[in-house]
Parts: sequence; structure tokens; C-alpha cells
Amino acid sequence: MHKYFIYAAYGWLALTGVLHFIIDVVSQYVRGTRAPGLETTLYYGLNSAFSLGKVAFGLLGLYLAWRAMNLLSEVPVLLLSIAAAFGWLAITFLFIEYWQPKLNAGIFCALMLAAFMTRGS
Repeated sequence: MHKYFIYAAYGWLALTGVLHFIIDVVSQYVRGTRAPGLETTLYYGLNSAFSLGKVAFGLLGLYLAWRAMNLLSEVPVLLLSIAAAFGWLAITFLFIEYWQPKLNAGIFCALMLAAFMTRGS
């Protein structure tokens, strides 16, 4: 069960990172929903960095799961992933006004905690 939680967690992270970028950056830029200015630049920058971090970490996790699942089952790696999950969750509550990124980060937290709890199986 552990490996399924690992694949689900990192796959979810990569998928939601891509979707977050498409919805909150590309979509709003193409539709011109935000007036040009410093606030818009900061908005696009925050959401781009947030999404890129999720995609990069998710793809790295998927690659490691595919090549070295035993490495992702070690406690330090799981704790690092859980810390990253709670970091993303904190960023969503502090800086992102929409509820969807909060839910996505919360699901990643839950999946990583489930992976941690099932690491012996």
C-alpha cells in the first residue's frame, strides 16, 4: 500500500502544480483579467514559483519512486516531503486567496502522512 500512496502523492503534486499554473497564470494572462502593474507581476510570480516548485518536486518524487522506491521509504525523505507539504499548505493560507490550492496542498499532506504511516508495508 505504501508504494501506491507514494505514487499518488507525487503524481498529485505534479498534476496540481501544472493545473495551478494553467489556471492561475496562463488562463488569467490570456484573458487579461489582471491590469498590468506591480501587483499583477507579484501575483504571476508567486503563482509561477508555487506551481514550478510543486511540479519539480512532484516529478522528482515520481522519478525516485520509479527508480528507487526504497529511498522514498526512508524516514528522512518522508519527513522532508511532509515538511514541504506543510510549507505549501502554509503558503496557500498566507498568500493565495482561492480555496482550490488549499485543498490540493491538503490532499498532498494527507497522502504523504498516509505514506509515512504505511512505510513498513
